[in-house]
Amino acid sequence: MTKHKIYTMSVASVYPHYIAKAEKKGRTKSEVNEIICWLTGYSQEQLEEHLEKQTDFETFFAEAPQLNPARTLIKGVICGVRVEEIEEPTMREIRYLDKLIDELAKGKSMEKILRN
Repeated sequence: MTKHKIYTMSVASVYPHYIAKAEKKGRTKSEVNEIICWLTGYSQEQLEEHLEKQTDFETFFAEAPQLNPARTLIKGVICGVRVEEIEEPTMREIRYLDKLIDELAKGKSMEKILRN
């Protein structure tokens, strides 16, 4: 089975879309970064390094220092699929991130987004 093309796309190529989606709804780049760092365990500096290196999604999640255990609390539909039902681990991580960015754009508080 061939891998989905998102796996080989760089995080940096999608990142501006995350920022644009958030800013269009009055949210900030720093909130997007906070979400990414919360999910993956990367520091802000490590995130910036991966963006600069054009790291692909598969590597980005494989090298994540500490995937947040609370990410399993992320539920709902993204791209017509329930995130909690996605079996492939890397795709599930990517969709968790998509779902969190959606929640940010929909005006949820950071406290709720970060499952506090």
